[in-house]
Amino acid sequence: MTKKTLVLGGSLKPERYSYKAIKLLIANRHPVVSIGLKPGRVGEVVIETGFPDFRDIHTVTIYLNPFNQQEYYQYVINLHPKRVIFNPATENTEFAKKCKAAGIEVVEHCTLVMLDSGIF
Repeated sequence: MTKKTLVLGGSLKPERYSYKAIKLLIANRHPVVSIGLKPGRVGEVVIETGFPDFRDIHTVTIYLNPFNQQEYYQYVINLHPKRVIFNPATENTEFAKKCKAAGIEVVEHCTLVMLDSGIF
């Protein structure tokens, strides 16, 4: 089953984990959208800025530190994803509580590892 995924904190830099996640999600045939600091493209995926009107998001995978997540709390909750993945160093108790209260599954794991091991 494909899971439309929002990569929050997308980067145009190949050494960044968010860039690697976009590439691996594509390789695993998951539809991908992304929000980053700078607009651009990673392959066919457009990295947008701001708060785009995305629809039918299954998973939000986070690549922003907890401080930089704050402006996205309500935006992510309003997307009504099935789950939010907090990658290593992005764990955020406050945001996780808000997600759970909105009925969103919270996962603290590495998206790259999850994809590689088939548990995404």
